[in-house]
Amino acid sequence: MRRCLQLASNGVFSAAPNPLVGAVIVCNDLIVGEGFHTAFGKNHAEIEAFNNVKDKSLLQQSTLYVNLEPCSHHGKTPPCVEAILKQGIPRVVIANIDPFPKVRGNGISILKENGVEVIEGVLAEEAAFLNRRFFHFHKNQKPYVILKWAESQDGFMDARRNGEQGINWISGPEAKKLVHTWRASEQSILVGSQTALNDNPSLTVREVSGKNPLRIVIDRNLVVPNDSKIFSNESETIVVNDKLSKTNDTIEWVKFDFSENVIDQLLSLLFERNIISIIVEGGARTLVHFIDEDKWDEARVITGNIFLEQGLSAPELKYFPVLLEKSGSDTIRYFYRT
Repeated sequence: MRRCLQLASNGVFSAAPNPLVGAVIVCNDLIVGEGFHTAFGKNHAEIEAFNNVKDKSLLQQSTLYVNLEPCSHHGKTPPCVEAILKQGIPRVVIANIDPFPKVRGNGISILKENGVEVIEGVLAEEAAFLNRRFFHFHKNQKPYVILKWAESQDGFMDARRNGEQGINWISGPEAKKLVHTWRASEQSILVGSQTALNDNPSLTVREVSGKNPLRIVIDRNLVVPNDSKIFSNESETIVVNDKLSKTNDTIEWVKFDFSENVIDQLLSLLFERNIISIIVEGGARTLVHFIDEDKWDEARVITGNIFLEQGLSAPELKYFPVLLEKSGSDTIRYFYRT
C-alpha cells in the first residue's frame, strides 16, 4: 500500500479534479504490475497496472492493492470493478472508500457480491491525507482552501511602501521555486486587487514544469489595469467584481453581490465548476478574511531570513504548525485544520 501511495503522488500535477490513485498487483509476494492515474480522462490506476502485467495468467492468483475504492460507474472511462472481475482478481486491498456519490461503497459491494475478498482500511489515514483535496471537495461540496504567505523574522509580510509598486521579496530563490511547485499542484490561485496592483504578479508556474492554475482576482471596482500580468494568455483568469459579467478570450468577469458573503459565493462558484482546490496568496486583507471566517483548510507560512522593522503585519493563526521544514535560508510552517 505504501507503494500505491508513492505511485499515486505522481499524478499530483495532472490528475485533478480526479483523485490521486496508485495500484499494485502482487503474485506470490512479488510485484507483477503497477500503475497510477496520470490525468483526468486517462486510464485509471487499476487499468494501468493490468496493462503492465506481462503474464496475464498470473492475475487469477494475484492481489490488487489500490489506495482508493475502485470505481463502479461509467464516466470518462469504464468502471474499474468490471475490469477487476473480468481479469479474475480474487483479492483486493483498499485504503479508502471513495467519497464520490456515484461510487461511495458501491465498488466494494459489487466486488464482494461477485466473490472477491476485499480488505479495507490499510494505511487509511495516510491515504486520506494524500487525497485530502478530493475528499474535502466531495464531503463538504466546496474546494480545499490553502493559505500561503511569506513574512519576515519580525512578522511583516511587506515593507512600508510609500506609494511604490513591485514585489518586496522576503523569501529566497529556493522557496520561490517551491511556491511555483505548490501552484502547479492546485487548480486555482487567488489574490486581492491590492496585491495585483502592488506586485503585478503573473501567478504562473514559471520556475517548474506544470500547468498554470486558474487565476482569480477579487477586484470589486475593476481597478486592476488591463495590461497587468494576471491578464496574460498564459492561463485563464476570473475577475470577481460587482459591475459586470462577461467573457473575453481567457478573461471572465463574474459579478458577485458584495452585500453578501463573497468567500461563500466564490467557493460555491468553484464547486460548480469542479475546481477542487484553491491557493490564496494574498494580500493580507484577503488572507485575514479567510481566517476570520474560518474558510481555510491548510496554511503554509514562509519565514524569510530578513527583518523589516516596520510595514504590513502578517496574519496570525491560532493553531500550532504540524510540520516545519527548511528551504534554503527560509523556514516553512505548515498548518492543517482538516
